[in-house]
Amino acid sequence: QVQLVESGGGLVQAGSSLRLSCAASGTFYDINDMGWYRQAPGKQRELVASIITTGVVNYADSVKGRFTISRDNAKNTVYLQMSGLKPEDTAVYYCHADGVRTSPYIRYDKDYWGKGTLVTVSS
Repeated sequence: QVQLVESGGGLVQAGSSLRLSCAASGTFYDINDMGWYRQAPGKQRELVASIITTGVVNYADSVKGRFTISRDNAKNTVYLQMSGLKPEDTAVYYCHADGVRTSPYIRYDKDYWGKGTLVTVSS
């Protein structure tokens, strides 16, 4: 199984930067897909950014050019560097992991979520 623990959220002013981290622990061989989702009050959870083991990334249009996702495979950690933050970025940010392998040949048939970290951007 996999446990995901996020850190780095907080209250910042518009235009500021913030870095989120998510560390994965547990019993697994590797994790192919790690990413960040967010959920604002009254809205559905949405993808912010994702990255696979080879480094291929995907971003929501709303954060392109402002957010950068990266990962350290040796530490099983994914990061989200956020800059130019806007009030509309205010949300709970969740770490997500998918494509978890228990061995080179066996993959878990489920994905995992962290508990979330709150990012609040004031105007």
